[in-house]
Amino acid sequence: MQKLSKMKLGLAATAAGLALLLGAVLRAQALGAAPAAAGDDPMQSAAKPSRLAARSVLVAAARAGSRLVVAGERGHVLLSDDQGRSWRQARVPVSVTLTTLRFVDAQLGWAVGHSGVILHSSDGGESWVKQLDGRQALDLLGRLAEVEPALRERIERQRQDGPDKPFLALHFSDARRGLAVGAYGLAFETLDGGAHWQPAIQAIPNPDERHLYVLHERADGLYLAGEQGQMWRRAPGEARFAALDSPFQSTVFELLSGPDGALLAMGLGGKLHRSADQGRSWTSSEPAGKAALTAALRLQQGELVLASEAGQLLLSRDAGRSFQPLAQPPFPTAGLADGGDGQLLAVGPLGAQLISLNSSAAKR
Repeated sequence: MQKLSKMKLGLAATAAGLALLLGAVLRAQALGAAPAAAGDDPMQSAAKPSRLAARSVLVAAARAGSRLVVAGERGHVLLSDDQGRSWRQARVPVSVTLTTLRFVDAQLGWAVGHSGVILHSSDGGESWVKQLDGRQALDLLGRLAEVEPALRERIERQRQDGPDKPFLALHFSDARRGLAVGAYGLAFETLDGGAHWQPAIQAIPNPDERHLYVLHERADGLYLAGEQGQMWRRAPGEARFAALDSPFQSTVFELLSGPDGALLAMGLGGKLHRSADQGRSWTSSEPAGKAALTAALRLQQGELVLASEAGQLLLSRDAGRSFQPLAQPPFPTAGLADGGDGQLLAVGPLGAQLISLNSSAAKR
């Protein structure tokens, strides 16, 4: 089964994006990020130190208090305590591609990635422990099949495919309640900070096993979106998600809330969809033309930043009603984080880059 990640679908949606991604991987290998030895199990092999890890393929970025944390291929996790001017590598027990990072405070964080891996850090990302991998996930799904007859065929198909399915999105409501979702409808949840993870596919009506790409929580519930524009919402206090009547077919990579409370959804085809009524009706725009929108971020002051597969970064100061491109060279972006002090941290196949929002005035 093909391994997938939001970065690879977003940045490789065109031949140019694919060529750039492959070129970055080859460059990283040539410069010293050696591949795993033949026979190594990436679910069991620790990430290898690399002096050029900050220039390797990176997929996710987050803040842990004042610290910046990034992650990507080969299990690389990097930390910066000087606002991105220098990076050091964290201790990670796996060497799979990591796709998403989430921190609930300066110390407690989680990461997910390929091969059904979920990692946890209790020291601000300095070190990580594995809480789940694909083999354990298949065992837990097998137990679910014993009590959920309607899911047996689906679970058996996933068991036959093997343990390589990636998690692509992760959300924690607090230090105990978390949900991880991914390819082919993969979904696991925890109620105790990851000490125990349990299947959650029974809580998401997804009979076509569409890939799940993004989770976003608001006061009106937890939103979930993915392949072919499918969207769901779990209302506060509810255990199950309900499908939303999605008006669009393109895959959704990002959800976020504007400063005016509107829900924004974006992804393939360059569409930015906006809803002010919990997803019951939408208006659409194309801030980057037809280029896929691969990452999005709401900054502390309320500005919104979008990244396109063409390497454009777009800034909005009016709650997402209009966007202007930042005056800077193109940078293919898979993840964004607030760098603090007017800085934006972008990561992608060329590594990590800091962008000054004060000096990079948007073109008018």
